[in-house]
Amino acid sequence: MIKVASGEEGSVLVAGFAAGPLRSNCYLLAPAAGGPCLVVDPGEGAAGPLAEALAEHGLTPVALLATHGHPDHVGAAAELSRAHGVPLRLHPGDGDWYDGPFEPLAPGETEAAGLTVRVLPLPGHTPGSVAFTVETGEGGRLVFTGDTLFAGSVGRTGGSGSDLENSLRTLLTLADDTVVLPGHGPATTIGRERAANPFVPGAGQ
Repeated sequence: MIKVASGEEGSVLVAGFAAGPLRSNCYLLAPAAGGPCLVVDPGEGAAGPLAEALAEHGLTPVALLATHGHPDHVGAAAELSRAHGVPLRLHPGDGDWYDGPFEPLAPGETEAAGLTVRVLPLPGHTPGSVAFTVETGEGGRLVFTGDTLFAGSVGRTGGSGSDLENSLRTLLTLADDTVVLPGHGPATTIGRERAANPFVPGAGQ
């Protein structure tokens, strides 16, 4: 279990774990323990570990968010939607990857679980790839990047390489201290990737 921030006043609770054959990261995000939460990328194999994490922190999902539609990131969404009575929110550009009902994600801000989440379109890995940014209070910043940006690497493109490059440039507009929570692997920061990720446009400059 990855615990990124505590649920103290002025911060948020963020917990994550890797699940499924591709070890995709699933995250819980809440203002504090014992209340509503968001689930980001409920992928294949995530249902069991997610149930344990929800029980540990006393959380109830009120929204399921997907950074993109690949099965390793949405494979458990239909089951969770039925169990908790909440739909998956997915960019319509990736709707063909998911066979259940979903609510389209649009660029801009969305409110859920008492949190403001900004949706950034990041086409390239898939047509409907997005990132989610959240302010944690006291100046903290998080971005859930899915399979667009990893620690020391980037995602494969399923379409246009130029789209992926433009999406990486979009992420580089975020502050250096923004904590990056990727779809696979460990957390990092925008500043660290800007300085040393060889696949990021202009890295090290």
